[in-house]
Amino acid sequence: MADFSVADHTFMAKAIQLAQKGLYTTHPNPRVGCVVVKNDIKIAEGWHEKPGQAHAEIHALSQLTTTQAQGATAYITLEPCAHTGKTPPCSLALIQSGVKRVVIAMQDPNPLVAGKGIQHLREAQVDVTSGLMETEARALNPGFIKRMEQGLPWVSIKLAMSLDGRTAMASGESKWITSPEARRDVQQLRAKASAILTGQGTVLADNPSLNVRLNANELGISEPVRQPLRVVLDPECLTPIHANMLALAGKTRIFTHEKPTSSKVQALLGTGAEVISLPAISTINHPGHLPLKEVMQTLASQEVNEIHVEAGATLCGALLQERLVDELIIYMAPHLMGSNARGLLNLPGLEHMQDRINLTIKEIRAVGKDWRITAHTEY
Repeated sequence: MADFSVADHTFMAKAIQLAQKGLYTTHPNPRVGCVVVKNDIKIAEGWHEKPGQAHAEIHALSQLTTTQAQGATAYITLEPCAHTGKTPPCSLALIQSGVKRVVIAMQDPNPLVAGKGIQHLREAQVDVTSGLMETEARALNPGFIKRMEQGLPWVSIKLAMSLDGRTAMASGESKWITSPEARRDVQQLRAKASAILTGQGTVLADNPSLNVRLNANELGISEPVRQPLRVVLDPECLTPIHANMLALAGKTRIFTHEKPTSSKVQALLGTGAEVISLPAISTINHPGHLPLKEVMQTLASQEVNEIHVEAGATLCGALLQERLVDELIIYMAPHLMGSNARGLLNLPGLEHMQDRINLTIKEIRAVGKDWRITAHTEY
């Protein structure tokens, strides 16, 4: 384990702050920040802003002459790439700049890199150390990391409930459980996601738009707002062709077990929606549903890093029971809805304490009049 100085921690913390500026814009690429330091003074900084544009290291180095960069230290939140993709390899740019030391928060999980960038730098006699603030660096890119390591996206379920754990009245009425501040907070969650996922029940009951309604200024970005992919799990292909989401900017992808040649599928294709047909499967608790893991694997193969789920109790419960959920974000409102109101999740089959799904609470914070609880699953 390398010994890092106070200055090392300070400059890497700044690099992580820079990487966060790409929270809403870098999809499907990782969020990366870079700080270049010489004689304990920051002389350049950069972050990856958008796919196809320069990586963080190139942004920072472009601000310097060769003389200025000579002998400097670069602090980078993710291992520099060593392959040519849409941009040249950053490891080569660092070597050519003349920096003498590179401090990296974490190794790149992308198999195309995965240590090659570090090796390339060391072969050029650059002093490389890694592992500084790795936990913080991993938190920047949970979806990218999981997709590279497991072939699955990071799945986060958003739920809203009353203090007594209810999500809607017995009639189905649920508008609005939470405050305007909480609903605005959800818009930011949507904006950073690669995709927003829901089920056919929610589409039929609520006709949601599932889009980002904040503008660039409200998100603090200079780029146009990216609309995440909308994903609907619709086994019977019941999504109406006049559904709100089909008329909005951005793409809608529908998973169904209807055959591609069916009239329902053809009608949805006519709206511009993408339709993917998968065979139905049955489990004890959820008969005749789509193969959820295969859905997630398919989305990961299409460069979907992070999925934000806004769905009903049944689909959310099924995702949890199939161990596909990484995170729950629960907005708890300060009111009671009564014992006849609808519960948070449908989780049949949990008969004994040992059957519980364990969670680790990562954060509890006030959002307007509500509380937001962020919890990670422990399967």
